[in-house]
Amino acid sequence: MDGRKAAQKFDIAVAGGSFAGLALVRGLVQALGPGLRIAIVDRASRSGAMPSDNRAFAVWAGAKAVLQSLGVWEAIASEAQPMTSIEISDSALSDGIRPTRLTYDALTAEGEPAAYMVPAAVLSASLFNSIKDEPSVTWIAPAEAESLTLGEHTAEVALRDGSLISASLVVAADGKTSKLRDAAGIKTLRRSYDQTGIVTTVKFSEPHNGVAIQHFLPGGPFAILPLKGDRACITWSAEREEAARVTALDDDGFLAELDLRIGGRFGPIALDGPRQSWPLDIIIPRELVAHRFALIGDAAHGVHPSAGQGVNLALRDAAALIEWIADEARLGLDI
Repeated sequence: MDGRKAAQKFDIAVAGGSFAGLALVRGLVQALGPGLRIAIVDRASRSGAMPSDNRAFAVWAGAKAVLQSLGVWEAIASEAQPMTSIEISDSALSDGIRPTRLTYDALTAEGEPAAYMVPAAVLSASLFNSIKDEPSVTWIAPAEAESLTLGEHTAEVALRDGSLISASLVVAADGKTSKLRDAAGIKTLRRSYDQTGIVTTVKFSEPHNGVAIQHFLPGGPFAILPLKGDRACITWSAEREEAARVTALDDDGFLAELDLRIGGRFGPIALDGPRQSWPLDIIIPRELVAHRFALIGDAAHGVHPSAGQGVNLALRDAAALIEWIADEARLGLDI
């Protein structure tokens, strides 16, 4: 005997309990029932809460349809702010007038909102709550997947604490810096944008009426994304030195920088949440699958937040993989 711990056995092991991983598991449970044994390995405790995540996401029509099919949109809808129109401007910060270059209605052909702004915490909690009591789902958290061995008939994941998991299929939904992607030998294309992303929430004194605004400033895009209660999520991409200067300011100084960029559009503003920041880069894997292994979410494509497509791509990844696995499983084939 080699003294190794015996591996816990599952049909599917998912590394990462954020949006992509949770959506995938929800869909698989919904499609295939309790007979499929699923493990979720996540660095955070099993709570579904994301109190430190101040982001909000533009959920476009396709991603909304995925959430509806997963049965979780109803839990999200009351906190989802419809986006009524989008304005684009391009100017220097010092310009006295910031002209709008493009405006278009954010509506579908049927007159429905084409996008909704959804707080990250609401999206995460709704997906988590949809599977938290499923007997076929085993939560292994807090834990971290460290390495991966891909065999002919099973894949084996080693966790940081030395325990092992084996599964017919391992799915990496563990973010842009996925350890399992590297362990699977999948190469990536990477490039830094030399920018920092800054996110916070503000409260307006005047109605925003669902208008989303994207200012393309010389240092990077500055987005004003409407939330319920005449609040807005500010998503700001700035050159690193400028971002370091701004994030080091006290609340009054930081608010003054925001107000300068918002330009008094919605009256006096107040901070309504903490600020967060992280370096911006792009990561594109050369492959999305290996033998008994697949990538979804940010592990499959780390993109710039400017277009607001990260979570939409993640949900579409999950939907595509759910459909493929379900079709194979229903035919009795090897998933």
